[in-house]
Amino acid sequence: MNVHLIEKREQDKPFREDASVSYTLPARYFYDSAVFEQEKAAIFYQSWVYVCHKSRVRNPGEYVTELVHDQNVIIIKGQDERVRAFHNVCQHRGHELLRGCGKTQMIVCPYHAWTYNLDGTLRAARETGSIKDFDKSQFTLKEVAIEEFCGMLFVNLDGKAVPLREQAPELEKEIRSYVPHADDLVYATSQEYEPQANWKILVENFQECYHCAVAHKDFSVLVDFGDGAYNPYSNGIFTSHCSTRTTRDSAAYKVSGNDIDGYGGWFLWPNLTIWVYPGDEQLSVMRVDPLTPTTSYERHDWFTKDGTVSEELSGTIKFQRDTLQFAEDIPICESVQKGLKSMGYNQGRFVVGGDRVQVTEAPVHHFQKLVVNALGLKIGVE
Repeated sequence: MNVHLIEKREQDKPFREDASVSYTLPARYFYDSAVFEQEKAAIFYQSWVYVCHKSRVRNPGEYVTELVHDQNVIIIKGQDERVRAFHNVCQHRGHELLRGCGKTQMIVCPYHAWTYNLDGTLRAARETGSIKDFDKSQFTLKEVAIEEFCGMLFVNLDGKAVPLREQAPELEKEIRSYVPHADDLVYATSQEYEPQANWKILVENFQECYHCAVAHKDFSVLVDFGDGAYNPYSNGIFTSHCSTRTTRDSAAYKVSGNDIDGYGGWFLWPNLTIWVYPGDEQLSVMRVDPLTPTTSYERHDWFTKDGTVSEELSGTIKFQRDTLQFAEDIPICESVQKGLKSMGYNQGRFVVGGDRVQVTEAPVHHFQKLVVNALGLKIGVE
């Protein structure tokens, strides 16, 4: 790994293991193209990345295509009822095989019509009968590791990856404590955003509620951020941000359902936030994808009991989209992105160690430590 590309500079202060004495990562980590390229290989090619809900591929032949950073992947259910993931590339000349989502009997390349079975094996290749030593078994689609977790599907481009469930068993327990029937939910709808901000800025914004009382006034009324109610903590590759509901009639949205009587929020490394809101049973996730060093793509997927959006959930989604995202979080993150390019800023400190744990930035430090470790950098070097 070319660590020298993002080596320490003279003005840099140390990032340390202990958040109470650590400085934040230098500003260039949020806009430098060399950092961006290293993150691609060291983080996104080696981590479990959410792709879709399992209800998107319920029947044989149903498929979804997804990008894992810049790698195109097919998620498809076979005739044997097994869900597989493949690199979305024909083994003949490299053409993309499928686009979007849909249902198919076979996977047919639109370039030369090489045809694959749903299990990835090559079924037919036109005009190859006279080719010496042509062996169809050598041209099976390249499979990608896939795992189901609380009804969601994750892929990992690293074939040696430790299973996600083994890395985050406590996360699964917490999610199921709010949504016991998470596996039975059905994909309902999505919202998409393209913030002009580095992906890590967006993740870090989710990792603390130090800003909530200032920037999210309606949300701070809906959810109890008082002493003892909200106690964020980090555990390996996830961080938990859970609390209780304070009211059914806040300015955020009117809570009518009784399925969920609290708020659940979790971050799962490297780029997924998971949400449960008070009211009707639902679960949602937002994946944050890097587009460039200073722009990102966010997709917020919602899952419900029957795949429909109730009147209450419609209000929840509107609040999430119009208030939390467009009016509050996205402008905040875009302002931070601009500020990190200022000649007047390089690093800050983490607000940790006070009496009010609900405003701690310890999870932000934990996230930055995961980034540092993934990039192979040294911690605590002066």
